[in-house]
Amino acid sequence: MSIHNLPATKVSADDDISIRHVNANIILDWLHAGVTDIHLGGRASLFYGIIFAATGVIIHAVFAENYWLLAGSTTGFFLLGPFLAMGLYDLSRRLESGEPPALRPTLTAWMPNLLNVMLFTVLLVFVFLAWARLSMSIFAHYFSGALPTFADVVINVFTFKQPTFLFVYFSAGAVFAAFIFSISVIAMPLMLDRNASAWTAAITSLRTCAHNPVPMLLWAFCIVVLVGFGLATNFLGLILTMPVVGHASWHVYRDLIAIKN
Repeated sequence: MSIHNLPATKVSADDDISIRHVNANIILDWLHAGVTDIHLGGRASLFYGIIFAATGVIIHAVFAENYWLLAGSTTGFFLLGPFLAMGLYDLSRRLESGEPPALRPTLTAWMPNLLNVMLFTVLLVFVFLAWARLSMSIFAHYFSGALPTFADVVINVFTFKQPTFLFVYFSAGAVFAAFIFSISVIAMPLMLDRNASAWTAAITSLRTCAHNPVPMLLWAFCIVVLVGFGLATNFLGLILTMPVVGHASWHVYRDLIAIKN
């Protein structure tokens, strides 16, 4: 049976959006679809990957001597990923409908639903700024007297010299990341595809995660691994891993959301 023929649970009586229940093994299908879309998208897909990588390099260059700011800015930048990947969602949508993989139309994919996309993006920016501020505050608290060098941070991570710092920092980061993931994993593709309101998109995304906790948890883990690989390769890996995440996220939306036409 096709995934799109699976039974779905209606989100509410006021809309035509329903949520499908899927098995955890669908994660491999999403990753395969993401890789396939990169192959089909060609230079258009890689363009977005280069943008992600170049932005990471710029952030690193600007905050190279201020690692307490670099950590929050780098990780916070990826909180904006759902908006930055709009072009990749649109590219996958166009490929799905048999259109050629053109870059130019995807650059303005957010325009038809401008107000709601901007409202949602403002929320993402607010969370980004809040996390960057909190990140700096945690560093300042646990490294009182002198803010750490990069070597200090690495030593703390790998030797657990300050386990409380590590626990607090990564726990706080996980809360921010989980919040953004939960409200956005379906939201941006839904606003792109159906011109849904920001509120409907966010609530649908939350409910989708609640209906499919294991698959969505595994998908979040995959995103962390792919982003982590990109960061570990001095951002070069992001040229490929971020398009995989963006394209695959479109297929996550298509497989989990059923919409009555």
